[in-house]
Amino acid sequence: MRASHRLLRHTVIDHLAVRRAFPPTSLARVEQAIAAGERRHSGQVCVAVEGALPPLRVLRRLTPRERALEVFGLLRVWDTEENAGVLIYVLLADRDVEIVADRGIDRKVGETAWQSICRRMESAFGERRYADALVQGVDEVSALLAEHFPRTAATRNELSDKPFVL
Repeated sequence: MRASHRLLRHTVIDHLAVRRAFPPTSLARVEQAIAAGERRHSGQVCVAVEGALPPLRVLRRLTPRERALEVFGLLRVWDTEENAGVLIYVLLADRDVEIVADRGIDRKVGETAWQSICRRMESAFGERRYADALVQGVDEVSALLAEHFPRTAATRNELSDKPFVL
């Protein structure tokens, strides 16, 4: 992808574009999917949607993965009791999805599984099925967490289920 095309996309994508792709009803569906998944596992799923990056960050070639790692820290997804936080990060301008998992779950699941989920979500984004893709991604992440981190009586909700729109 050429840098000039990427810069243009990041310049024209705004909060209205994010709202069109993820209206309040869609964000509510995602929140419900997170809550339902967390009734089955002791992991913590966090979703962050960002429309675009500031032009200077695009010119400096910040990758979606690098931004996802920043957001993982900013939202304190790493700060969970069992080290089982998972961030699903969407960068709408790039139609890119990144999953960043805390060390506790990442050791058990691995990069291949996360990348597979991301690619399926990105494919659906290409068809403009944004909410469906995000709900499906949350469901798939939750299934992996339920397998490796089943819910216990001591499990508590440590992160907000509400998606963050950055």
